[in-house]
Amino acid sequence: MKKYKAVFFDWDGTAVMSRKAPVEEAVKAMGPLLDEGIRLAVISGTTIENIAGGRIEAYFTEKQLENLYLGLGRGAYNYAFKEGKPYCFQDRIPEEETLLDIHRICFDIHLELKERYGFDTDIVFSRPNYCKIDLMVGNGRGDNLFLQESELELLKKSMAEHGMDGGLKLLMELAERIGKKYGIVVVPTCDAKYLEVGISSKSDNADVIFGRIQEETEIKPEECAYWGDEYVGIEDGIFGSDSFMHTPVTAAGDFFDVSEIRSEARPDWVRVVGGGVEGFLEFLRGQRR
Repeated sequence: MKKYKAVFFDWDGTAVMSRKAPVEEAVKAMGPLLDEGIRLAVISGTTIENIAGGRIEAYFTEKQLENLYLGLGRGAYNYAFKEGKPYCFQDRIPEEETLLDIHRICFDIHLELKERYGFDTDIVFSRPNYCKIDLMVGNGRGDNLFLQESELELLKKSMAEHGMDGGLKLLMELAERIGKKYGIVVVPTCDAKYLEVGISSKSDNADVIFGRIQEETEIKPEECAYWGDEYVGIEDGIFGSDSFMHTPVTAAGDFFDVSEIRSEARPDWVRVVGGGVEGFLEFLRGQRR
């Protein structure tokens, strides 16, 4: 396989099976690449506390950490490392009133789904720049927080039973319409179980970190790879959260999907390789010069 100078990758479901799973195999595969000067960037919707127990820097040397970046919180935080410690070099945290408006938008979505369709949802309000609307309140994921194959059909069936003929497009348009009522351009994404509504996404993380890498190196867009397990098409034209790493800035790179879900469509610029976590780690091992 082609050798890359920078690799961007999702964490849960791509580098590790879950937030509580051992990280030793992942960091073991990452270390030699960092030694060689290959830039690695974790792009995840979670926060730094959930990456290797909040202590990813403990697994690497200070020199290795100079080549590691974290783009977290669905666009909220972008970290580099200095003297072996992470620091946020750019964030996108909304003002308190904007965040409260995001909460209001999501509660209005919850109310409309309940009043118009009798469709129950729960809302997670504790994220720093978005809310998560649980569309499948009776279906838990346990420790594996990434998209499960059965969830796609379960969600479609549930929405059809409630007369929601517009599918996920209806949800996206609902979020955008209610956002406009509050004067906010929202960026809704969906992974079947959760509709996430905020003002940023993994697109922001990918663009910011690639911009940082370009400031520090001569790495070109086509010398980068982007790996994830959530590129799958949730509905026609609507794809999972990892698809947001593909932007006008990053589009010349190569994109890979390790998901074992085979039945659904992906964007035409994604190469489906499967293999799950082990498939991605095998790729990292093969990148050694």
